[in-house]
Amino acid sequence: MPQRLLNTAVYREDLTRVADLDLDWDQLQGADLVISGASGMIGSFLVDVLMTRNLLHGMNCTVHGFARDLPALTARFSEYSRNTNLHLFQADLSEMAASPLADLPELDSCFVIHAASNTHPVAYASDPIGTITTNVQGTYAMLDLARRSHARRALFVSTVEIYGENTGTVERFSESDLGYIDCNTMRAGYPESKRTGEALCQAFRAHDGLDVVIPRLPRVFGPTMKLTDTKALSQFLLKAARNEDIVLKSEGNQYYSYCYAADAVSAILTCLLSGQSGEAYNVADPSCDVYLKDLAQIAADTADRKVVFELPDEAERKGYSTATLAVMDGTKLATLGWKPLYSITDGVDRTVSVLKEIID
Repeated sequence: MPQRLLNTAVYREDLTRVADLDLDWDQLQGADLVISGASGMIGSFLVDVLMTRNLLHGMNCTVHGFARDLPALTARFSEYSRNTNLHLFQADLSEMAASPLADLPELDSCFVIHAASNTHPVAYASDPIGTITTNVQGTYAMLDLARRSHARRALFVSTVEIYGENTGTVERFSESDLGYIDCNTMRAGYPESKRTGEALCQAFRAHDGLDVVIPRLPRVFGPTMKLTDTKALSQFLLKAARNEDIVLKSEGNQYYSYCYAADAVSAILTCLLSGQSGEAYNVADPSCDVYLKDLAQIAADTADRKVVFELPDEAERKGYSTATLAVMDGTKLATLGWKPLYSITDGVDRTVSVLKEIID
């Protein structure tokens, strides 16, 4: 799969479009970047964009990427096996409290990007403790690394989930809204630990003067998704790629913000290079807000199939978000010049096109 993903024309075009964006890339010229979750949907796309920027524009940055599964990580980036600008190593951030990233070379004035996290329902239900510890202990380890290495900037990838349920007091969440989360549930482990991660960012900023910025991602999809991803949209896309009917495990009245992976990575880079220290930025655009049932239909139309309804099993149900209205106001990020490159329909079409080429 890794080689096939990088060899698809659609994915290569995505990488080139992001690598060619009008950003302040000079900050990354010859720089070191440490990226957790480098094998994930966001982290792997980000690594590929940086390597593409190096290739096309001679940026010469060095990426130090890590994940829990080193064989899978090295297979994912096998195309760069002889490239000295990419260093890969194994680390499990859920076990990082006592052993901080021993395999990482001593760096100074680097950029630190924390993108590792469990991000799909079955993982929340099957590994609730690991979900919390990666988001709390892992965030502490990454921020401590940034502090010790005198990082130029740290970036913590947060989520719309920190807002929880919209109680009806606002139409869209702005960065100052609080939402509502019932903390006394297993499912709360993900959003509450992400909220704690944001609080840790502010603690390191206040105590150590760490320069840190926080993009809050919506529900992200794209060709770098893992084929084991259990999020509803990920399942829609896999079904479409396999030319199967789309299975909707609810009435589909959830109204959410979404973002194609290329646009999520361009937003992360915008925050990294132009965001204000200490600030959080919603990654959202009104054109990418959609009801789940409509999203299911878009996926079905891509494959010329139909939408069918099915009850979720117990593990799925436990991991599902209870939020039915979770759209964000992206005005603040737009003031930095960010806007999505792709519409929801374009993103679904592109993802399904790539998945059809790479899945067995």
